[in-house]
Amino acid sequence: MTLLEVDAPPVEPYDFRRPTTLAREHSRILEAAFDSFARQWGTQLTAKVRTKSTATTESVIVATYDEYVASLPTVTCMVRCVLGDTPAKMVVQFPTPAALGWVARMLGGNSDKAGLERKLTPIEHALVKALVEEALEVLAYSLGPLLTQEPRVESIQYNSQFAQAAATSDLMVVVTCGLQVGETTSAVTFAIPADTLLPQLGAVNPVASTHGAADLARQQVAHVPVEVAVSLAPVTVTPEQVLSLAVGDTLALPHHSREPFLVTVGGEDLARAMVVRTGSRVAARIVSVLAPEPDTRAGQPHPSGPSGTAVSSALEPVAPHAPSPFGSTGAPSPYAALPPLQENHP
Repeated sequence: MTLLEVDAPPVEPYDFRRPTTLAREHSRILEAAFDSFARQWGTQLTAKVRTKSTATTESVIVATYDEYVASLPTVTCMVRCVLGDTPAKMVVQFPTPAALGWVARMLGGNSDKAGLERKLTPIEHALVKALVEEALEVLAYSLGPLLTQEPRVESIQYNSQFAQAAATSDLMVVVTCGLQVGETTSAVTFAIPADTLLPQLGAVNPVASTHGAADLARQQVAHVPVEVAVSLAPVTVTPEQVLSLAVGDTLALPHHSREPFLVTVGGEDLARAMVVRTGSRVAARIVSVLAPEPDTRAGQPHPSGPSGTAVSSALEPVAPHAPSPFGSTGAPSPYAALPPLQENHP
């Protein structure tokens, strides 16, 4: 038996204290923040270069500074930005021809600078620096509390291998944006030290405390909107009767003319009410409230009849000064003046 020697890739130890991938929750938060930044940055750049510009977020990854620099071209524009007292610098990278095109459009010239690689003149340097500073203001606004230190432009470098913005092993959150200015498309990258962003993202899958959960649930349920219906007693009919209904027909209901209306919430009886008028609108005045039903699982009798309608003993007056229209006070019921239901025959 012969063993074939295969050149296996070198094994690198994984440091769990410094993960090289973003958690899904963290990635979504950063993508949403940078999507907001891309939209605002495109609008801002359109006003500056006087041509339609759009920016989109293409990827959000975590990589070491050495890996990030290795993915960049040797000659490019790298703007180093200071983040407070953080030793590592933030980097904004874009192709030099793209920067020259932005400057040309700002000065009213031609934006086609493809293949032109050179250092910026003092005037071009000042204009590009101003553009980046305004973009950083939009970035700080979009990230909000995620970016605790406001970035500030320190210098512009033209060689990615010599621009030492951080240690080679430092983790960076690298965001790649696709930028289209007129007909020119270019890639712009933002490298932010991970130590300045990840602590603000919080723990992955945090477990909330259960202390006071019942009170919180009651507070939330108390503000949930519900529909209250005021209606007459329902009647059961056949589909044939429903299909034969026509204008002028009278539908006989089991609701007595002297009984109050039903007040229900979610199909459950809550109270009884009489119809009154408030200005030009119809309103319902509560005349009685149904007592809460006991738990039938404990073997107690259900206070409702066979049809599910609460018996009259469950009715309780709301207040002493509002007598029930069907009580024993001797006062005539407000429904006494209602004419009895009549059947109309065509």
